[in-house]
Amino acid sequence: MSIPEISVQELKDLRDQKAEVFILDVRNPDEYALCNLGGHLLPMSELPERFQELNPDQQIVIHCHAGGRSRRATEFLMKQGFKRVFNLRGGITAWANEIDHSMPKY
Repeated sequence: MSIPEISVQELKDLRDQKAEVFILDVRNPDEYALCNLGGHLLPMSELPERFQELNPDQQIVIHCHAGGRSRRATEFLMKQGFKRVFNLRGGITAWANEIDHSMPKY
């Protein structure tokens, strides 16, 4: 299965354009507390039980630390019928490296 991806620059452009995009953070609460993109926190471990909280018609960009968990989350949601889900390539680490150099890294 091909996993649709979006770059951090593409996400920044969407946010700058005030586009309707839902950011889903699948990291753990302790990681979210260190740094975040202001997205909706739903840890990967809880996604199978809670994915019904998400709108399948919404454009959703999913991120984690470096892209592994968010890739699995994107694949999972696609299997549940979500059509507009995208993995953030490189995760929040790529965001900190390429977009917001002041963001803490871990």
